[in-house]
Amino acid sequence: MADHSEQACKKADEGMTRVFELFGKRWTGLIVATLLPGRAHFADLRRAIPGISERMLSDRLTELGAAGLLVREVESGPPLRVSYRLTEAGQAMEPALKELGRWARRYLGDSAQCPREFS
Repeated sequence: MADHSEQACKKADEGMTRVFELFGKRWTGLIVATLLPGRAHFADLRRAIPGISERMLSDRLTELGAAGLLVREVESGPPLRVSYRLTEAGQAMEPALKELGRWARRYLGDSAQCPREFS
């Protein structure tokens, strides 16, 4: 029998928990958003996301690959180049990321602070 007690019903949704375990990490959403238009090389991603270190970008790309959201492709050289592209699962994040962008423009504005009515 399902537990419908007040405490059980107030628990965070398991799906949302899994989403934020991945997307709650700094840079992850920006990496996916940067890859939405199509494939990009490592150096292009690094330039497109100011402030991210090479190590952090590499770590996040590895995590996204392990989660099945992107694919790493090695292009034969010379020079040898590595590019990344979103999988179908990664591309499916587009509507959610666009909605988050709209929300941010409406409620966070330029100052990245909530309007007074939401403080």
